[in-house]
Amino acid sequence: MVYLLMDILERLEWIYPPRYGPEWGSGGIFGLKYYRGVLYYTLAFEAEAYFVYRDGVEVYRFEQVGTLPASGGDTYNAVDAVDDEIFFGGWVHAPAKYKGREKGLRASISFVNKYSHVHRYRVDERRVELLWKESMHDEYRWAGEISEIVYDPVNDRLLLARGDGHSNLGIYQIDRRGGNYKRITNRPAYKGAIFHDHVCFDITDDWIKGVNGIQCIDMVENKAKTLELGDMRKRSIDNEPVQYPVIGAAAQSHGRFFLFVRGGVLIGNPMDESLESISFIRLFDFGESLYAPRRTMAKNIGGGILVAYNAYSEALMYPVNELEERFAKASNTIVGPSTLVYISPPVTKIVAALGARITGIELVEGKILVASNTMANTSRQDASPIDTGYRGFIALDPDIVNNEPPSIRFTIRGYQVGSQVFGGVPLTGYKEPVLTISASKINKLVVYSYDVSLPPTEAEKDSYQLRRGRNAISLKEYGNSIVAFKLSEPDPKAIIRIDLR
Repeated sequence: MVYLLMDILERLEWIYPPRYGPEWGSGGIFGLKYYRGVLYYTLAFEAEAYFVYRDGVEVYRFEQVGTLPASGGDTYNAVDAVDDEIFFGGWVHAPAKYKGREKGLRASISFVNKYSHVHRYRVDERRVELLWKESMHDEYRWAGEISEIVYDPVNDRLLLARGDGHSNLGIYQIDRRGGNYKRITNRPAYKGAIFHDHVCFDITDDWIKGVNGIQCIDMVENKAKTLELGDMRKRSIDNEPVQYPVIGAAAQSHGRFFLFVRGGVLIGNPMDESLESISFIRLFDFGESLYAPRRTMAKNIGGGILVAYNAYSEALMYPVNELEERFAKASNTIVGPSTLVYISPPVTKIVAALGARITGIELVEGKILVASNTMANTSRQDASPIDTGYRGFIALDPDIVNNEPPSIRFTIRGYQVGSQVFGGVPLTGYKEPVLTISASKINKLVVYSYDVSLPPTEAEKDSYQLRRGRNAISLKEYGNSIVAFKLSEPDPKAIIRIDLR
């Protein structure tokens, strides 16, 4: 058989419409990894792993895990590569078991065939091997998913993060042949990255409450070190409370560990706070909103970090109690577009405005390849026999990190923020940024301005009087700062707009 040599990007299917894949809402395109001339990614919830070469495309459907048809694959970007091997992990239903709609309930699925997995792909041989799988074989519960894979070059092993599930959570290790599998820590973790001679991960004992610590594995001494974050208000450079810092992505740059969470980013040295403590810098915090760097990537590009803050990563469609009604309202209220943000301290810059969510970022043949989705990962009784989103790719020029930023509007309702600090919007590159508040009463507004200085410095504050009706405040004087805001008194009827242009 003769294959036509083409560029990798010419081989891509740029749009994946809804197809069979029983799960909650929509998955996405995860695990983007361009390595040694092959582009790997997993299409969830169809449970299809793609390996795109110049001369063709190989597709693996997780048949080594169990019986087909499968669904799932990966929804956290668990991938790493070394030598001639790409390691990818996640979870998969094999076979998928859609239970359908039950009396008095919306649709559901069975987790009895849900497996967590780690695979190895040999690039030169174009061969997939299952290294490990695990299942609880329970109707309603599952074993901790693999949400991160970090190669440990000192010990020639893979470190695995497991935080999403009901058993066997924590940091695990496995060797490159699938042996020597064992637990290192029992604190649930989702994301991690190499930091100096350690590999650091979040600690998320309760995913709704968010990150409550950082755990680091010493690759030299093979010991675990733990840092409890405590009261996050004391770590915030604006000295204000931090609500629901749900984990997003991890990275390292400029000699610091970065942990991106809902509402901002944690930066510092988790191994030794006497050198530099962990600080919280507020970014894209919109109160009762799930706008967050969830189920996406943070990529080192050009010596900085490119990360996505997503408008619609997770949602609840059919609430059954008061708490779920609040969650559904928050998750389905869209405050603005998803943004690609480039951080090169002290500068933080919005470089792209995109749709519902960004699930992957990778440099491929001179382009920044971005994976996107139109639909959220939903929950509870929101199951469907198909993936309900349109997944796809867009290729961007790397010069976006230096070009003018896109025009954007964020719209926030007063009931979402109350009298809590909100915002954390980067103004870099904008000539006429304006904050407009349509207030229902006389009030006072505090504006916080800061940047990602290393080490971080405390935010500065200014105050403005608000009258009843429309108030327009120019943010031009804050230059390349990041700005956040606070109403002295709650105004549930207020409409707040941040226009960046």
